[in-house]
Amino acid sequence: MRLDKYLKVSRIIKRRTVANEACDAAHVTVNGRPAKASYDVKEGDILEITFGQRTLRVRVLDVKEYTAKADAASLYEVLS
Repeated sequence: MRLDKYLKVSRIIKRRTVANEACDAAHVTVNGRPAKASYDVKEGDILEITFGQRTLRVRVLDVKEYTAKADAASLYEVLS
């Protein structure tokens, strides 16, 4: 699954276009490297997303095309 779509489906970022813009602005890294929106997310990847002064670090646990709002948090584990 594309990185921008994963960020939207997991509800880390609210809209896919915003996720795409964050990737283009190098606010998202995968396994320590800046990633494009087209990066293919796999289980076990470590994502770092910078929101202004705050950085969210998560590990991908599962990749699903669709998920309910209540189950969205089960797709990733927050590391810091």
